[in-house]
Amino acid sequence: MDAEALKRASAAKGFMPISEGLALYEAASGAPDGGPFLEIGGYCGRSALFLGQAAAERGVLLFSVDHHRGSEENQPGWQWHDSALIDVRTGILDTLPHFRLNVFEAGLEGSVVAVVGDSARIGAVWRTPLALLFIDGGHSVAAAHADYENWVPHVVNDGLLVIHDVFPDPADGGRPPYEIYCRALASGVFVEVGEIGSLRVLRRGACS
Repeated sequence: MDAEALKRASAAKGFMPISEGLALYEAASGAPDGGPFLEIGGYCGRSALFLGQAAAERGVLLFSVDHHRGSEENQPGWQWHDSALIDVRTGILDTLPHFRLNVFEAGLEGSVVAVVGDSARIGAVWRTPLALLFIDGGHSVAAAHADYENWVPHVVNDGLLVIHDVFPDPADGGRPPYEIYCRALASGVFVEVGEIGSLRVLRRGACS
């Protein structure tokens, strides 16, 4: 990843460590042909800039699915709330303007498509095969497992499933991302091919 692209991605508001962002970029750079990339959970665009840079270099699209109202932990009174993301006209958290500006300033509008809405509803009608799926959406049990059930079947053979915030030790973080990671491994369909920090990269078996 070139220095300017890395600088822009690093400057975008977000929670993903830069080392994990670079691992995400490397995974996307090595994803197979056969479909676009898709992320669940765009927030202000940090992960989209890492994935989008790889998508631009590969000549494919990245779809970024997010309702842009923030997860539970982003709401007022919660640990990860940022008052700068509140729309003063509505009084409601809105990360979409920040996402769009970051994508624009990175020169990635031709490669990154914002899909604004509820992940489960969109996933229920999605039909396009995916070369890479990145799950970093809501971390509740219901949200994480719904993302797994709605989106994972669209990953192509030899395609990549990347899951963020996987913490084997409950003291380090919430359980649902770890649960769907274990679910993917237990399915016999995916094998783990990469790990850095809380990021896990799995590849779908060619015969599954």
